Amino acid sequence: MCLMNTSFIKNQAMEDNKPWALFSEVGENGYLAEVTEIMEQHFKIICHKDFLQNPQLYGPKIQAMFVWNARPAAEPSLLSSLPSLKVVANGGVGIDHLDVPYINSLGVKVTNTPGVVSDATADIALGLLLASARKIVEGHQIAVDPKTTHIPESLMGVEVTGSTLGIIGMGHIGCRIAQRARGFDMKILYHNRNRRSVEDEQAVGASYCENMDDLLKESDFVMLAVNLSPATTGLISHRELSLMKPTATLVNISRGLVVDQDALVKALQSGTIRAAALDVTHPEPLPRDHPLLGLPNVLITPHVGTNTYTTTRRMVQRMVENGLAAVKGQSIPNEVKPK
Repeated sequence: MCLMNTSFIKNQAMEDNKPWALFSEVGENGYLAEVTEIMEQHFKIICHKDFLQNPQLYGPKIQAMFVWNARPAAEPSLLSSLPSLKVVANGGVGIDHLDVPYINSLGVKVTNTPGVVSDATADIALGLLLASARKIVEGHQIAVDPKTTHIPESLMGVEVTGSTLGIIGMGHIGCRIAQRARGFDMKILYHNRNRRSVEDEQAVGASYCENMDDLLKESDFVMLAVNLSPATTGLISHRELSLMKPTATLVNISRGLVVDQDALVKALQSGTIRAAALDVTHPEPLPRDHPLLGLPNVLITPHVGTNTYTTTRRMVQRMVENGLAAVKGQSIPNEVKPK
């Protein structure tokens, strides 16, 4: 008589005991294949496409939903088919795509991943600032163009060292941006809903502007690092842009809706401001005929602020930790509660 391998039985039992989790997919529009193993260590995961093939079978089993790049969309139609759901674990800090009060009303927790995204996002913020100021993309295009026979002297940028950086939104990411800007001997101003402590200000060499208008008037670079909310939607529009220096650059690494894009197009076309560098737009990607795409004084990256292997792994690990805590009824490290 054959005896079944005891380790196989043990592993199978462990697999059967794992809680079920819904996620988007692996690949171009979802997770890197390398990070799904982090989820699989603790959850039995099912992708959204497979779930839709048989929601009656899978729905009652799913206790956690991992949301990445706003997918799967936490819509009522989906949530109503998940009666055992205990947590919606979001990858990233911004939760503007989640109706937290509604999700909570279903008895479901919401979590995010603060902290782990700050360094990568601050890096891209400074990268955009530098690339715009020194016309790095234009320079690259000239350098590799087969028709180039000489370097034009008109390829002149603006000085970063010693300039004034105004940061709107001085949370964890804003502080990391200021920390990096110190290395360029920049004068750092900031505006925030609440003033940081004197210790926090001294740590990054930042001065508080109670009035955002003052920051806009004085800054050579205006950096947007706020969460999207009703209060910050359209925060920068015609009036705010008109207050900025004509030599100033707007850098946005928060959310596209923080900026009135029609107003931004007019400001860039008219010379109201010098340039804009954006990691975020609305929508993403922009329609291919959008005027922002044709302006020479605009630099756009496709919302890649957190796109490093290290940060992606940390984000998924944090999502899993939050998910496990919620499923087990333990204290959740990063629960988001309605304001």
